[in-house]
Amino acid sequence: MELLFSYGTLQQDSVQLAQFGRRLAGKPDALMGFRQEMVQITDPDVLAKSGKAFHPIVLPGRKDDQVPGMVFEITAEELAAADSYEVADYKRIAAPLASGLTAWVYVKA
Repeated sequence: MELLFSYGTLQQDSVQLAQFGRRLAGKPDALMGFRQEMVQITDPDVLAKSGKAFHPIVLPGRKDDQVPGMVFEITAEELAAADSYEVADYKRIAAPLASGLTAWVYVKA
């Protein structure tokens, strides 16, 4: 299994059902050392699934910055489905969370 941290639309039931075919069970956590901005989404498929033209995106911040979100346990196939959902503005990295876990997270490319 893989750990995926989401601070944005991957927490939405509609996006989870469309991308993974199920609702994900997650736990609250926080991404450390990053700050959040918004990015305009133009991909029609992503717009249809999320219902939002602006999505949050994170980039490195100060050491004490935190971005709240949820950490989900997913399969490798679901991680590939998450990769296909994210637009070119994002890249996937492994990052430390407040809980001490390390999870995949999509950050500004």
